[in-house]
Amino acid sequence: MENIDKNANLMYSNSMRIKKLIAIIPLVSIIAVTAILSFSCKTTSEAVKTDNQVPSETAAAQQSDDFDPTTISQQLYDTTRDEVRRFIEALNQIIRDRKFNEWKANLSPEYFAEISSAENLQNLSEQPAMKTRRIVLRTAEDYFLNVVVPSRANLRVDDIEFISGNRVKAFTFTKNSAGEDISLRLYDLEKIGNTWTIIN
Repeated sequence: MENIDKNANLMYSNSMRIKKLIAIIPLVSIIAVTAILSFSCKTTSEAVKTDNQVPSETAAAQQSDDFDPTTISQQLYDTTRDEVRRFIEALNQIIRDRKFNEWKANLSPEYFAEISSAENLQNLSEQPAMKTRRIVLRTAEDYFLNVVVPSRANLRVDDIEFISGNRVKAFTFTKNSAGEDISLRLYDLEKIGNTWTIIN
């Protein structure tokens, strides 16, 4: 579980089967929806199947364990960060335009299944910010319209961290209520072929 500073006003729900936290950043221009929502999802380590040969779950985990981030050159880091920034900017526009199917197409099937689960939707519906607005999430589209659209339409990628040769974590920098600089994880991404996909 990644710990988020309590002073950042981030709330998160714990579940016995749910392990990882995704920070949800509020959309600045929406005053009524400034409560910060978050939800937990278990780690997805299974690679998305494509026409290319994809390592098994065990092989992928082994690859991450053996990965040495010092092998990443500055040029590869800069190129990858620029790619990720362009990907997130395009995703932001899809979210602003409220295009559910296009947003869904950018998520791995495993991750989409996790956020669509009845358990996850129920946990999110019980968050105070949702109860205050009398919102009950019943479908993935409800989640998209009531959580993603108001909170993730203007995300900015400030940094990335390689977790394997084709996987990165994307971060944004912000300040907490005490004025301290903090780094918030936006997404875990995997590059399959030439395409970035959100895996967590």
